Amino acid sequence: MAITDLGGPRRLLRRVGSFALVLACLAAGIWGGLALWFQFPGNAVAKGMAILVWCVPCMLALRAGLAWKPHWRSFAIFAACFFLLLGWWATIRPAQDRQWADDVAQPLHARIEGDRLLLDNVRDFRWRGEDDYDVRWERREYDLSQVRSVDLILSYWMGPAIAHTLVSFGFADGRQLVFSLEIRKERGESFSALGGFFRRFEAVLVAADERDIVQVRTSVRGEDVYLYRLHGLSQEDMRELLRYYVGQAQALERAPAFYNTLTSNCTTVVFALMRRIVPTLPLDYRLLLSGYLAEYAADVGGLAPGVPYAQLHERGRISLRARAAGDTVDFSRRIREGIPGIAEGGIP
Repeated sequence: MAITDLGGPRRLLRRVGSFALVLACLAAGIWGGLALWFQFPGNAVAKGMAILVWCVPCMLALRAGLAWKPHWRSFAIFAACFFLLLGWWATIRPAQDRQWADDVAQPLHARIEGDRLLLDNVRDFRWRGEDDYDVRWERREYDLSQVRSVDLILSYWMGPAIAHTLVSFGFADGRQLVFSLEIRKERGESFSALGGFFRRFEAVLVAADERDIVQVRTSVRGEDVYLYRLHGLSQEDMRELLRYYVGQAQALERAPAFYNTLTSNCTTVVFALMRRIVPTLPLDYRLLLSGYLAEYAADVGGLAPGVPYAQLHERGRISLRARAAGDTVDFSRRIREGIPGIAEGGIP
């Protein structure tokens, strides 16, 4: 009777398992290094020293995994260090009381009383430059029964695949109210997409006058901005979207939260609120690559019907019109001229 040698397959399985363990340790090691860089207290030297210390158990685990006979003690040491790192990570909490940049300094207070939408700290800055502006926060009231339109605004700041997403509500009296989920920058701080994965920024919901929030992106930051009219929404749907934003503002007032580049950002909030209206909206890679969000909206029938997306994109570019409009009182009407799906006169 022939005796089957099982040593070869067993060795192969052991090597495959060791390789998978090495990959897991490598991923955990990279994550830990970045977490320390973005969150370890102190200057760059202190952060660098912490990362070097973290590299010791990482290298021991990688070396053990690549050996012919893995040394499990090295993996145990790495696992213990990793759980200590996770324990430290769990202590990092969002805050409300930092030295915030002026444009995100005031939290939005929102409530609904019957058909009255009451907002405190609506931003209405006058922008002349990145560091030259007039600070103005206002208390505003809107009639929910008078909401007439919802527009999607995409502001491109890092190539065609990445855009900041804003939602603008139009009312019968011609006013536009824009909501934008943003990072709550501290003074002197700038956005980092990578840092957004590592609890680097708190989230803030900004409600702003449309002239303010569009002009700071087109005329001050030099971003390329596009506007699209959303179609297929009833007036009750529009009111429901406004209620959702009010709920988001109230939730952030009760408990601050971190902005996350992947899971809790300006685009995921828009998708979540739209799914309240259309629960069957499909998941799509364009929800992550937010620069293609308008194309996604067109594909699911959310933009002007019967108009090719290329035309919607071309005529929806409002950057030049916004710069030319300046601080005119009819800013919102002028930036909407010629956009498909919007009646003559631009608003509502």
